[in-house]
Amino acid sequence: MELNGVRVSRETQARLQHFAELFQKWARSINLVAPSTLPDLWQRHIADSAQIFQLRPAPVTWIDLGSGGGFPGVITAIFLAELGSGWVHLVESNRKKAAFLRQALSETGARGSVEAMRIEEAQLQLPACDALSARAVAELDLLLEYSEPWLSAGNNATGYFHKGRDYASEIEKTRGRWDFDLVEHRSVVDADSVVLEIRNLRRGSQS
Repeated sequence: MELNGVRVSRETQARLQHFAELFQKWARSINLVAPSTLPDLWQRHIADSAQIFQLRPAPVTWIDLGSGGGFPGVITAIFLAELGSGWVHLVESNRKKAAFLRQALSETGARGSVEAMRIEEAQLQLPACDALSARAVAELDLLLEYSEPWLSAGNNATGYFHKGRDYASEIEKTRGRWDFDLVEHRSVVDADSVVLEIRNLRRGSQS
């Protein structure tokens, strides 16, 4: 099996398949993603999330903000299981979604844990990380506010944020409020989307 042109082991494929089946089961009773996207679960959500790990395929510590239905946090944690090291802290305040995430991690043997708290609480309670991820959580300006404790200059952490076709305007809105090092990775799943890689986050003169 390949995801985004990258070969995936049988063991990881089995874990992803099990997650997909569990996701479909839970999605019948709780709103994990937009219902219209469920028929395209593998491409729209699983492959899209996999590209985050594929940008940083190393056994590092992640924090995934607003994990929701497990994208990209659970997918990253599944890939880490094959490496046998690394960890994902999945931050999700919704109790039903947090319950789903716990079961997904347990049943797939993924390397992660659920932190059932708001992002503002996680800022105070979670340890430093190597990498930070978020998908469909907030506009970039607010996302940087959430991320500052981990991504500020000197912490050596890197943020990987999925953004859709309006990403350029979101970046523009941060000008003056934030300074940061930026690499734009064109999505391998959706030509209109990107993954923004952000380091050395600093408050600007207008913040």
